[in-house]
Amino acid sequence: MTTQPKVLISDKMDPRAAAIFRERGIQVDEITGKTPEELAAIVGDYDGLAIRSSTKVTPKILAAATSLKVVGRAGIGVDNVDIPAATARGVVVMNTPFGNSITTAEHAIALLFALARQLPEADASTQAGKWEKNRFMGVEVTGKTLGLIGAGNIGSIVASRALGLRMKVVAFDPFLSPERAVEIGVEKVELDELLRRADFITLHTPLTDQTRNILSRENIAKTKKDVRIVNCARGGLIDEAALKDALDSGQIAGAALDVFETEPATASPLFGTPGFISTPHLGASTNEAQVNVAIQVAEQMSDFLLLGGVTNAINVPSLSAEEAPRLKPYMALAEKLGSLVGQLARGSIAGLSIETEGAAAELNMKPITGAVLAGYMRVHSDTVNMVNAPFLAKERGLDVREVRHDREGDYHTLVRVTAHTQAGDRAVAGTLFGNAAPRLTELFGVKVEADLAGDMLYIVNEDAPGFIGRLGTTLGEAGINIGTFHLGRIDAGGEAVLLLSVDEPVGAEVVARIEQLPGVKQVRPLKF
Repeated sequence: MTTQPKVLISDKMDPRAAAIFRERGIQVDEITGKTPEELAAIVGDYDGLAIRSSTKVTPKILAAATSLKVVGRAGIGVDNVDIPAATARGVVVMNTPFGNSITTAEHAIALLFALARQLPEADASTQAGKWEKNRFMGVEVTGKTLGLIGAGNIGSIVASRALGLRMKVVAFDPFLSPERAVEIGVEKVELDELLRRADFITLHTPLTDQTRNILSRENIAKTKKDVRIVNCARGGLIDEAALKDALDSGQIAGAALDVFETEPATASPLFGTPGFISTPHLGASTNEAQVNVAIQVAEQMSDFLLLGGVTNAINVPSLSAEEAPRLKPYMALAEKLGSLVGQLARGSIAGLSIETEGAAAELNMKPITGAVLAGYMRVHSDTVNMVNAPFLAKERGLDVREVRHDREGDYHTLVRVTAHTQAGDRAVAGTLFGNAAPRLTELFGVKVEADLAGDMLYIVNEDAPGFIGRLGTTLGEAGINIGTFHLGRIDAGGEAVLLLSVDEPVGAEVVARIEQLPGVKQVRPLKF
């Protein structure tokens, strides 16, 4: 007799979530407001844990959850779940990344209007008994240029609303293809051009190492004078101290933040600054959004517990039990190759070609493709995984091609990833050592034998005597220890490619010192 699955809802959630579990034949308990100790005492009885943002799924909670199979987050962010710990214990972590897209987009538009017409200040003044009609001189949005930083699901919704308001829309997004830009009615531009042209700027990108402080002090200085900025995406995308200074100096006419680098933001230098509007992370706070994410998380968890279906999983691919053991090492190789392309390829990438030959050509390519895309797109997004990466790539118009080769090559099995850029094709390739360990074999036309793991350093330099000694001295003086050393070149005396594994990340100051060494053409820190 099959045991009926049990799910615990540990945060306040729309009652439709519990109703869906019961309709699907799953036992459900709604026990909210527990301390971590109290939750740890009861969670061991449950197969599934449905949460919002209050419950913290820590290693301690996971250790106590001896029967737990899936954690479902009703919402996008999974910062409150220890993903590595969950993965180590075999617990699937799901989220609902698209349930609050419209709500967040509408909040961004609302803040845009509030900035344009100084609504909070006018309301406070009027309710204080004043009638300062001449004080609040706003601006129209019609005919103005809106700059989108991020043109994914939420950004494209904001674009459609802005176009309806007769605004012009320009967008910066590394994944946005020219064809997709035309489809959603925006002009694809580089970041500097957006900053120069936009009358309003809205941010719709996740927080990653690449996007952190994307509106830095330097970039804020490049903006059009009297620009107005809205952020309903993630705290940390804007240098808040620089934003404060720009508001004070008049470079920026207004700014509205729904998210802050530190939350809850009970104190901020921005509070009280003229032209500044703040809301307490209300992007997803509508009745409709709360219902949508509750329904979605219940349906996803039910499908997993009853049928084995995996949707919007953060830490596992969509695989059958039969395919998983054979595909696992190939997916690890594919993800590393995708990450390498994402970290190194420059310029607008119109598409990716994923080729397999030898033993790899006999496998199901979908998981391999998903792993490549996850590795490639994770450089810019903290919510990408092997399940949703193909959807996100399609949404942004990224052309993805899968090619199988029957030919026999130099290796018994090979995966090659080629980025099609405006500057030409850039390819990397790898194989499996001992049918298990991923190994890089080709890097942008140069034969290289290297592992891809941890912190690494990629260097292109002139192949000349003395360089390796100078590089070693520079890293040694910075206290950075070299783990492994991989060198490749096309011709003697030409360009050489160097891949180093190092025991700690190489900071910007050390990178700058290496760039000054004679013969160095390019330096890039890598992380795997």
